[in-house]
Amino acid sequence: MSIQSTIYSLLPSLPPAARRIGELIVAEPAVVLQSTISELAKRCQTSDPSVVRFCRTLGFTGYVQLRLALATEIGREIAAEPNAPQFGEDISPADSLGDSVEKLRFTEVMAIEETLKALDLEQLNTAAERIDGSSRVLLYGVGAGAVVAEDFAYKLSRIGRIAQRFADLHGALMAAALARPGDVAVLFSHSGQTPEIMQFLRAVKQRGVKTIAVSNVRQSALAKEADHCLLTMVRETEFRAGAMASRIAQLAIVDCLFVAVAQRSYQPTVTALELTRQAIEQQLAR
Repeated sequence: MSIQSTIYSLLPSLPPAARRIGELIVAEPAVVLQSTISELAKRCQTSDPSVVRFCRTLGFTGYVQLRLALATEIGREIAAEPNAPQFGEDISPADSLGDSVEKLRFTEVMAIEETLKALDLEQLNTAAERIDGSSRVLLYGVGAGAVVAEDFAYKLSRIGRIAQRFADLHGALMAAALARPGDVAVLFSHSGQTPEIMQFLRAVKQRGVKTIAVSNVRQSALAKEADHCLLTMVRETEFRAGAMASRIAQLAIVDCLFVAVAQRSYQPTVTALELTRQAIEQQLAR
């Protein structure tokens, strides 16, 4: 699992001193390799013990272990793509069109790779079982998450599953009011804090519906309150290159969920895909 992406995903839940440390490392990963613990603490206007606590939050025993792990990660990234931009680097007015395209390519490819490498297969399998055994799948996202929800609804409908995607909170809440324990809700929020998503989550849980969250923030309210959570590994940027990558990472998780569900009824799935393909081809041939 990427240390840099893990730090980014934890930022919203960190206390102020730890957040300053995390923000500096995300912006300048090499600072850990170039600074002593005291130098890093001074730059972040905090203390040496605060840096140690930050390291332990990431699962390391201390600063030395973080330096070694981050040096390995940075070296691996450079070896894989020597001329690649820094992951998470934003698009600037000085970039050529080619530079902008390269930054987008690198950000989106890395987001998919890190998301799928870190994907919890046990959670994925359980989520797929929930969807496979459900009476109906309720899908809700806001903004870029709405696009992902619509894509998943389309995929599920092609294999004969009952899936509903809601365009606004009113529609989502009406569906929640009529939801039953056999239903499953899948919710998309990069931050895990989107108010509309949280309102829908709590409404369906009151109706006994099992919930599956797709989010980038492990410690978010959505990740904590949902029955199951599938995490993306993406770093956002001010120019929205990250928001584009977050959508791509969520779509990758949707593809994994779809395949996991489809494999449970392989032959009926193949038949359904063929029948729906033929239906479209016949319409186009008229």
